[in-house]
Amino acid sequence: MNKKAIYAIIICAILAGANGLLIKSMTSLSTGTIAWFRTGIPILILIPFLWKDGELHFKGNNKKMLLASLINAARMYLYLLAYIYTSIGNTVVLFYTYPIFVTVIEAIAFKQKIERKQTMLLLLAFTGIVITYIGKPFSFQSSDFIGMLAAVGASIGYAITVVLFKAENARYSKNQMIFYQNIVGAIVFIPFLIAIPSATLPDLGIGVFYGFLIGIVVFKLFFFGLKQLSAATATTLMYLEVVSAILLGYFVLDEAITWNILLGGSFIVTSSYLISRLNKKK
Repeated sequence: MNKKAIYAIIICAILAGANGLLIKSMTSLSTGTIAWFRTGIPILILIPFLWKDGELHFKGNNKKMLLASLINAARMYLYLLAYIYTSIGNTVVLFYTYPIFVTVIEAIAFKQKIERKQTMLLLLAFTGIVITYIGKPFSFQSSDFIGMLAAVGASIGYAITVVLFKAENARYSKNQMIFYQNIVGAIVFIPFLIAIPSATLPDLGIGVFYGFLIGIVVFKLFFFGLKQLSAATATTLMYLEVVSAILLGYFVLDEAITWNILLGGSFIVTSSYLISRLNKKK
């Protein structure tokens, strides 16, 4: 197993843990504006490098990649909503149900039979989701409900893009993969830039840094690792993001680490980890 690829995914996961902290700090920016910074900045940075390396001519399944990019734009908006409406702990724990959804999507798309062990792990993950939400109202008037629902939606969207991008990964360079991941979002979120004049200068600076760190650095590390490791191994290592994010929320934002986040989160992470290991053995 390639050690450099493993280290790349570990660093990627730790850096990705800062996602919620950065999102919550940009209080003067709307969700759509933050989404543009997250997708638009990587595109602006990448285009000169793609042109220099002669990579603006894409040879793979471009229709599939554009579909993945469209889904990723919707996923991105839900992901940001989740962090804005609920705690970092709630969001990151629920988002990490995505390996479970990868298993379900692959079973449906490739007509694979879900084994009994996988079914039990799916039930364990669902139990974890229920425990995580204990004590919160089921109402769209509740910010936690909106945020946690958005986190699950983002998880499903991300699972779909993992399957689509993995299928085309060998045909594209890392820069091309990041380009496709962001291009649709960079276009559809442009109208939200109308709100920039009302934003503070520090928040705009954080927005640019956020787009570069999460949109370029993190995903370049992820795609580097994904190209040399199985999807199951890469997603397993990414669980470090959960620990990183929760600790940052606790120490920097004084977010409470409740018993249901710990118990429900442990059910979800354990289920996701074990199901990834089962997929790896196939």
